[in-house]
Amino acid sequence: MTEQSSLTWKFSREFWMANLMELFERAAYYGFFIIITLYLNDVVGFNDWWSQIVAMTFAAVLYFLPPFSGAVADRIGFKNGLILAFGLLTIGYFFLGVFLSKASVILFLIVVLVGASFIKPLITGTVAKTTSQANRARGFALFYWVVNIGAFSGKTFVPYIRQEIGLEYVSFFSSAMSLLALLAALFLFRDIDEKKQDGKTLAEVFSALLKILSHPRLMALTVITSGFWLIQSQLYATMPKFVIRMVGDAAKPEWLANVNPLIVVIFVVMITHLMRRFKPETSIFIGMLLMPVSAFAMSLGPWLQGKAGVDISILGLVILHPFTVMMIVGIIFQALAECFISPRYLEYFSLFAPKGEEGIYLGFSHLHSFISYIFSGILSGYLLTKYCPDPKTLPDLVSTATDPRYAQAHIIWYFFAGIGVLSALALWIFIIITGKKDRQINAAV
Repeated sequence: MTEQSSLTWKFSREFWMANLMELFERAAYYGFFIIITLYLNDVVGFNDWWSQIVAMTFAAVLYFLPPFSGAVADRIGFKNGLILAFGLLTIGYFFLGVFLSKASVILFLIVVLVGASFIKPLITGTVAKTTSQANRARGFALFYWVVNIGAFSGKTFVPYIRQEIGLEYVSFFSSAMSLLALLAALFLFRDIDEKKQDGKTLAEVFSALLKILSHPRLMALTVITSGFWLIQSQLYATMPKFVIRMVGDAAKPEWLANVNPLIVVIFVVMITHLMRRFKPETSIFIGMLLMPVSAFAMSLGPWLQGKAGVDISILGLVILHPFTVMMIVGIIFQALAECFISPRYLEYFSLFAPKGEEGIYLGFSHLHSFISYIFSGILSGYLLTKYCPDPKTLPDLVSTATDPRYAQAHIIWYFFAGIGVLSALALWIFIIITGKKDRQINAAV
């Protein structure tokens, strides 16, 4: 490829098809995932405790499976893998809106889980294979934008479906988006990988996982940064129920969650550029310091309500509830923290990958999300039950705004602020210990 062509946005048809399918899939996934705990609670009939555990276990396993799904995809080919993935997603999402018993919902969540686990290795693999060294950075930058556009659009449309038609119909929206992606895979996408035998075997994937689990530094950083992702996961675990119960049924937590990708898209490149001269650990530490600020800001709804009243005018353009205002502030801090943490965490993780195993190692770089989502479900279920219970379980309830049982609901965010402080402190100790060890190694050399 010439220098001139590397400066253009010209990519192959398969590249654009992969990004189009990714846009549909992200709209489907985030459109459903933002309301999954509400769906499990209000439609399926799980209580707060079990709805949080089921939803967050779903997310946790989804972050764990892609390296294994990728190994399978390498054997069957990218086109076949995409058809299988989107076929499972279309079926799974559709029947989540048809069969609403607890057993059937668990079954079709597993169907969606398996289908979704193929998407990351297949789509990112397609982007990698359809770009050259000259335009790969630009190709992945475009891919990153498409991911966030899809996530943003799904969460933007879903409130209208949830409020005007019914919560259970959101899954049909996700099924329709997956069907569009399936049609693209069937009729518009040409297989880019004819050598189906290439790639890692499942045994090699397990071997890489064992190496990572036995690597003290990587596992220590994984566990520590799980504190960040545990707080970040509350956008989906706790925030939707908290906002609806404290602000009212007209609230749109889906739109609040959109603040996160919006801020990330605007600032991630700039922040990563500004921090380029610093060690990855330093950038991650700054992000970890922002997380307790984020959670604490989310707890300040009652304080702002006492200062400014129930209705707060934002530049005379929109009236917001004080709980909504402080939730937005907290999510902004959270998104900025993500800008400091995510890119440099992946960089740090890749530094310890053996040559030729960078892909597998980065595939398991999301172990922090697996850990955090598991504990997120347990903690969220407990805190909601204790401080912000489901109104349907309180037959004598008149209003959450006046009922004393909801007066301490904001305490939920104190717990997450505390986790943020402990995680930042743990990372500080990690930096001191590993820095000292590195200096000893360098001195010996």
